[in-house]
Amino acid sequence: MSVPLRLRARIGADAPASPAQPVTVTVARTVRPDRREAFERWAENVLAVAAGYPGNLGATMLRPGPDSSEYHLVYRFVDDDSLAAWERSSERRSALAHVEDMVDEARYARVAGLESFFTRGPQPGPRWRMTLLTIAAVFLITSPLQQFVMPHLAGWPLEARLLLSATVVVIGMAYVVMPTLTRLFARWLHPRR
Repeated sequence: MSVPLRLRARIGADAPASPAQPVTVTVARTVRPDRREAFERWAENVLAVAAGYPGNLGATMLRPGPDSSEYHLVYRFVDDDSLAAWERSSERRSALAHVEDMVDEARYARVAGLESFFTRGPQPGPRWRMTLLTIAAVFLITSPLQQFVMPHLAGWPLEARLLLSATVVVIGMAYVVMPTLTRLFARWLHPRR
């Protein structure tokens, strides 16, 4: 057995499970014009059931614009397992059976972890705004790290310091700084046209 193969087998056997990441699912449904009221009642009921489901972080309905009949139902769960439990549930199966005659088309989209930093609505803002916000986020994390932590680690090997820096930046971006900044700057990121 070659060393890389042994190493891969060892890593696969001993690797800890990756930490759970929140998962967001969006289901877009084109609703028949004569079924909009019934669909909205159905959606409110299914969202209420989903909101009470274990691991649910929130559920909401986005109504269509003036010249559209496309509704978006958005569900957010603490992790893949919670989402999978909801998707396999008898409550969801029953709800889906009642909506089939109300819609012409349905599309499913799922994002998790870092992908959800800039989950955009139907009218995204300019890319340069997302870039500026990302630069600000990295600056907010790296400045204190470089000023207050790295001077105490001068004796560490360069690779170890770089690994620590990359780890702190990615974890800080994914779980603290970017969620906060995107919430604070939501209107600036996605201006109304």
